[in-house]
Amino acid sequence: MTTNPTDNAEQIAYWNSVAAQRWLDLDAKQDVVFAPITEALFARAWLASGERVVDVGCGGGGTTIDVAGRVGPTGRSVGLDVSRPMLDAARRRAPPGSPIEFILADAATHVSRFGVMFFADPVGAFANLRRALTPGGRAVFACWRAAKLNSWQMTPLRAALRHVPRLPEHGPEDPGPFSFADEARVRRVLGRAGFAKIELAPIDLEIDIAAGQGFESAMATAQSIGAASRAMEGRSELERAAAVEEIRAALAPLRRGDTLPLGAAVWIVTAVNP
Repeated sequence: MTTNPTDNAEQIAYWNSVAAQRWLDLDAKQDVVFAPITEALFARAWLASGERVVDVGCGGGGTTIDVAGRVGPTGRSVGLDVSRPMLDAARRRAPPGSPIEFILADAATHVSRFGVMFFADPVGAFANLRRALTPGGRAVFACWRAAKLNSWQMTPLRAALRHVPRLPEHGPEDPGPFSFADEARVRRVLGRAGFAKIELAPIDLEIDIAAGQGFESAMATAQSIGAASRAMEGRSELERAAAVEEIRAALAPLRRGDTLPLGAAVWIVTAVNP
């Protein structure tokens, strides 16, 4: 794979900063929160024993380790990420002797669960990834659909925005969580990158942002991950406190025992290297 370290410099810097440790502090919990999406992803990946898989944007390694269990000892699971702290944690987490390798690299220039929406040049990135596939090799990833369909992000954000300024406006194709929300754009990017048999399956489900650990756990998720957390970054203690109380008031009626399920809407995208 080729390299160009300037293409995704902003994302690389971000995921090697305090953001990485913030995510790692919640890593095991996030695996539980996103488990329904992970299962939907693997249900369409059709992994078989002996296959070789690259997990793009592997983070703390949860999906990479899951892949290794599915492809077995004759297969190979490679986790790829730009974040050194996350890869260090993934290596510590991997079972000894498992067929897993973790590589520090930018996939855009060197099975993804939410890694591909941050490519600065998505056509070039996917073309590069396609060249790494064998003929007939598959690309499978999950990406968020429209923000308004994802109440797990929008409910805390709308509450927080009563007390903190709006986030900077992003264009619909700028790198970010919802940059692949538009089906036509996903098809265009993958088609220009040389993929064939492009399919997008819309999945609507609920994710428990409390991870079964009670209301305060849900509040911790809302304050640490997602749009509301980004909106509160760098604000005064007074603003943050007011936003947190507003989020608490918005989420409290939605709790179900120790869980707090909110709507999530994703595409599961599959494509083939001809």
